[in-house]
Amino acid sequence: MPTSAPPSNRFERRRAETRRALLRAARQILAETGDTSVSIQAIAERADVGFGSFYNHFDSKTELFETAVVDALEEFGQNFDERLAGIDDPAQLVAAGFRLSARMADSHPELMQVLRRRGLGHVHADNGLSRRALRDLQVGIAAGRFTAPDPTVALSALGGTLLSLVELRFARPEVDGDEAAVHFAEMVLRMLGLPADEAHEVARRPLPDLD
Repeated sequence: MPTSAPPSNRFERRRAETRRALLRAARQILAETGDTSVSIQAIAERADVGFGSFYNHFDSKTELFETAVVDALEEFGQNFDERLAGIDDPAQLVAAGFRLSARMADSHPELMQVLRRRGLGHVHADNGLSRRALRDLQVGIAAGRFTAPDPTVALSALGGTLLSLVELRFARPEVDGDEAAVHFAEMVLRMLGLPADEAHEVARRPLPDLD
């Protein structure tokens, strides 16, 4: 006959689930309206947890929402890691990243709405997609693939352009997202120093299986 888990283990599992529920609620709010002035009571009700549970996990709404954004952006970065693992060329990684982002507006709308509303303040974060993009820029510059003199400045340009693409996907849903992403990718590669004909070719290379 199996024995029950020790009470402390049950407690930790429940505590972890309460934290996840609060973060899910915060992420939903960020994606739906971006309104972080919502009350803690409303957050707790959406998470289906007791009001007092909030302060067992977070000191403030600011901490909760910031953690929810960081977690969402890290999920975004991990999604890229999994789907683009077979690509070594930093130029192709940049292009594929733009094209994948456009598709994720349909496949992961909540995640992409969080990026849309809060991504700009995290362009230079040391986690999430920013960390990965900076790495690829540094590799590309070191290899002579990119001519940008400063990877941090290049990251600002890359992040701003990506957020513009995400905004386009939600603000103008009638625009062909795949086609727009290809053009965005081509323009960014030219900005990073690739010749026009090569940027055109790299931006249109077949994507890995994204299903």
